[in-house]
Amino acid sequence: MSHAILLISCPDRKGITATVTNFVYQNNGNIVHADQHIDTSGNYSKTSRGVILSASEGHPQVGNTFFMRIEWDLKNFRLNRAKIRGHFAKIARKFGMTWELYFTDQKVRTAIFVSRHLHCLYDLLLRHRQGQLSCEIPLIISNHSDAKAVASDFGIKFMQVPITPLNKSAQEKKEIKVLKQAMVDLIVLARYHQVLTRAFVQTFSNKIINIHHSFLPAFAGKNPYLQAFKRGVKIIGATSHFVSEELDAGPIIEQDVAHISHRNSLEDLVQQGEDLEKMVLSRAVKLFLQHKILTYGNKTVIFD
Repeated sequence: MSHAILLISCPDRKGITATVTNFVYQNNGNIVHADQHIDTSGNYSKTSRGVILSASEGHPQVGNTFFMRIEWDLKNFRLNRAKIRGHFAKIARKFGMTWELYFTDQKVRTAIFVSRHLHCLYDLLLRHRQGQLSCEIPLIISNHSDAKAVASDFGIKFMQVPITPLNKSAQEKKEIKVLKQAMVDLIVLARYHQVLTRAFVQTFSNKIINIHHSFLPAFAGKNPYLQAFKRGVKIIGATSHFVSEELDAGPIIEQDVAHISHRNSLEDLVQQGEDLEKMVLSRAVKLFLQHKILTYGNKTVIFD
């Protein structure tokens, strides 16, 4: 059964919810999910999954920003897929919306980047095999050979791309070319220990999800478990976020923590932390696959 999903953001005003739901109703659609949020901070920015524009680019500054996700059953819907965009575009123009339309039977094509820590990779691949992550995984890319056998076991193409400071730019251009040829919609950094260049991040803006092994913004950068151990913290965490040009500073999608004590060794922290990483990363990926994330500024709206 196929559903359509609309993700919407715009300046808040009366009648948005009524107009959108009526669009579905008037075309004989059955709504299966609807959620909305109003940001009252007063900083409207025109936004989408992949583009963030300032309020000055087409719309005036307003008090509140409206966000919505609506999903409906396409069975007996009067408009075919090709016509939905054109008809809804009239509503979008009226309210100054930024919007994206998705269909649940069109699976997100997902590439996974990994280095030598393979626990997150294994977890994602097993969840995918068990049907918990509804996507296609055409490609695994690594700067090392450690994951080659894993990719082979799961029947996924593996590409090793060694990275050095001297060849980084050229190698990333190769990766970008391959990713575009594979029509990749999402890139997951499953403990990929390379800082992506600005050009790479901009090419896939808000389409790269990273897992960082700390409760950001604490202990950003390298060796967060060692940083936490030396600091004597009582909780450790993991954070999944969209990758931005600033290291470990992109919009946060998911976080979780575990309690520790002075009795825990550094090895204990690493073991507990890796369990957190797997859970937090898989949750973030699933939210993306379900089209339940909207970014605005350096934040995210996560729809229920």
